[in-house]
This record gives sequence, C-alpha cells and structure tokens, in this order.
Amino acid sequence: MSGVPSTEKATFAAVLAVGEFRALWLAELFSQLGDQVARVAIAVLVYQRTNSTALTGLTYALTYLPSMIGGITLSWIGDRYPRRNVIVVVDLLRGALVALMALPGLPLAVLCVLLAAMTALSGPFKAAQLALLADVLKGERYVLGLSIRQISSQSAQIAGFLGGGLLAQGLTPATGLVIDALTFMMSALLVRFGLRRRRAAAGDRVRGRMTAGGFGLAAVWRDPRLRSLTALSWLAGFYIVPEGLAAPYADALNVSSAVAVGVIMAADPIGCVIGAFIFGRYVPETMRSRTLGALALLTGVPLVLCVFSPGLAVSAVLFGLSGALSICYQMQVGALFVRTLPEGSRARGMGVLSSGLITVQGLGVLAGGVAATWAGPAMTVALAGLAGVVLGAFPAWRWAAVQRGKDSPPNRGRGDGSAGAPAGAQGTVDSS
Repeated sequence: MSGVPSTEKATFAAVLAVGEFRALWLAELFSQLGDQVARVAIAVLVYQRTNSTALTGLTYALTYLPSMIGGITLSWIGDRYPRRNVIVVVDLLRGALVALMALPGLPLAVLCVLLAAMTALSGPFKAAQLALLADVLKGERYVLGLSIRQISSQSAQIAGFLGGGLLAQGLTPATGLVIDALTFMMSALLVRFGLRRRRAAAGDRVRGRMTAGGFGLAAVWRDPRLRSLTALSWLAGFYIVPEGLAAPYADALNVSSAVAVGVIMAADPIGCVIGAFIFGRYVPETMRSRTLGALALLTGVPLVLCVFSPGLAVSAVLFGLSGALSICYQMQVGALFVRTLPEGSRARGMGVLSSGLITVQGLGVLAGGVAATWAGPAMTVALAGLAGVVLGAFPAWRWAAVQRGKDSPPNRGRGDGSAGAPAGAQGTVDSS
C-alpha cells in the first residue's frame, strides 16, 4: 500500500510499519553512508596524488556544490516521469560514475568531471525522493517519517566520516569509492523492489511545459505561503556558521585540539537527533504550524549568547540547542512546503527549496570565514545568530498572517482535495 490513513494514531512504529517507507529510508541510509565514506576517500586520493591542500579542498567542495545546479535544472524530471523510476535510474548512474572514479590512473581532471556530474545528480534524486515520500506517508506520519530520516541522517554523517577515516588508514581510497558505488546499487534495488509502481505526477498539459519553465523559483516566490516557508528555511545560511568556524572557534578558546573541534562539530548533529525525536514524537500536530516562525527565530538566540565567549562545554550546549531548534522548524517547513505544492510540480518545487538550502549554507560558511578574520569566531557566530533573528522576523510575521487566513492565494488544482487551504489548516504534514 502507498500510505497509511491519516486517521490512525501517528507513532514511529506505525511509520516504520509502512513497507514503502522502510525501503526509501534504508535506501537513503545506504547512500548517505557510502557518500560520507567516499568524500573522505576522494580527499585522501587527491591529496596523495597532488600533495595540494587547495586542490583537495576544491575536490571536496565538488561533493556538495553541483547539487545546487542539478536541483534547479533537473528536478522537473521527478514530475515528468514516475518518481520511483527516476530514483532508480539516478542511483544507477551515480553508482556507475563512482565506479569509474575508482579506476587506477584516472586523470585528475576526469575525476573532477565525474565527481561534479555525480553530485549534480543528487539534485533530481533528492527532489524525487522527497516528493515520493509524500505519496508514501500521509498525515502526521509524514513529519514522523522526516524525524526518522533526520535522526538516521545525522547518525550516518558521523558514522560515515568515522568509517571513511578508518578506511583511509587501513584500505586504499579506491576501496572507499567501490563501497560507495555498491551502496548506490543497493539503494536502487531497494527502491525498485520495495515501492509499487506509480504514474508520473504531472498531467499531459503540464508535461508539455516542463522543460520550458514550469514550476520554478518565480512560482514559489509568487505564493505567499511558499515564499514565507522558503525564507524561513534559508535562514540556515546564518545558523550553519558555527560548523564552518569549528577549528578557529576552538583555537580562540585556547583548546585547539582535534577533540575540541570534534566536540564543536558534533554538538549540532547531536542536537538535531534529540530535536527530531522530541519534535516528531511529543509535539502535537496542532502546535507545529503555529510555532514554526517562533522556532525559526529562537534557533538564532543560543548563537547570540556566544558574544560572551563561553567555554567549550557551554558553547557545545548552545550549538546543540540551536541545532535541536533548527531541525524542528526545518522539518515542519519541509512538511508544509510539500503539502502546499501542486501535485504535478511537487518534485520541482522541492528541488528549488533543497537546492537553495544547500546554496545558502555554502554562502554562510564562506561569509562566516571572511567575517571571522576581523570580528573573531565568537563574535561572528553571535552576529550570524542575530542576523537570523532579525532577518527572519518578517517572514515569520508573514507566515503568522497566512496562518490567520490573510493574504491567501487563489485555489489551485492539486488532486489531493486540499486546494487553496491555508498551509496549516489541515492535519497533513512533512523536511528536507
């Protein structure tokens, strides 16, 4: 079956009982573990061959940045074709590209091209996956499904880096790439045989317009609900600054050891795991939409307190609290965003949101690094938190206005019986 009726009690057990969700979840988990191992393997491989930190950093950046291009330009594929098929084909292509990167003696330029192509394909993959998840899980179970995804994602990030480090010591980098290729193949098999066949979401008239523009950033911006949700989500560009400044922040505390840097970097994902569990398990659906704007603003408050240059332990607690608040509101943003999108353009809309999120996070890390050279790490983190609170005040207020039924856009055909309803008015939900 494709989902669970939204009238049933929403629990983690009920979500995990949905076979299609388990297939999607495990497929993503395998891919994430493989990706994290491959990132370390690629960095080690490039450094071994070039002995250049600049080229190593550039190659590592290629494991993230091209996904923005892929998300914006290719996410329409998830609406034009059956989403299960899109995920399977993209995973097979990514597995083949990674396998080619493991070939011995491959020129560095070719390696970078293959890496950029593989990363760009993560854009349409993520868009199709998030859109398909909304077909699999209905009602409150969508947010609980996102909670499970976030918990496993953060855990996979830590475990993947640890595994990559062990591989770098005991095995060759090519082995890490082969492992990543195998995880893509396994992901494709899980999705192909774990999910039932569905038709493409876009109707015939919509399909004809897909490549000509369709539902892109301009359409998101015209809808006050989507515009407010997007602006709140992209505050992550400010809230990611502590992660990018982990090493100089630890150095400023006179505890510039690998352990201290690890504590700072681990604080946010640990907070995310705790926040995702509490928000998904204990916060009632009726409160989630109403508290969205407040949570987005509160995320910056712990960072503002870094103006007092607290010690390592207090800083870790503040970063963990910020991460917990951030994951709560980001999950709800994703849930409301996917519910508000027209069914035939869901993948493309999610591509805009997720690609923009990656972009602002990259820009935030870059800007934070520049600002820290003159303001210092602690002050920069505090200013980033303050900027998030100040710049987030208006979209939070606009979201509250939409919640009260003001400035609602005209009804749009959606095919799920909820056209034109305010984004927080129903009991269905879903984050990236």
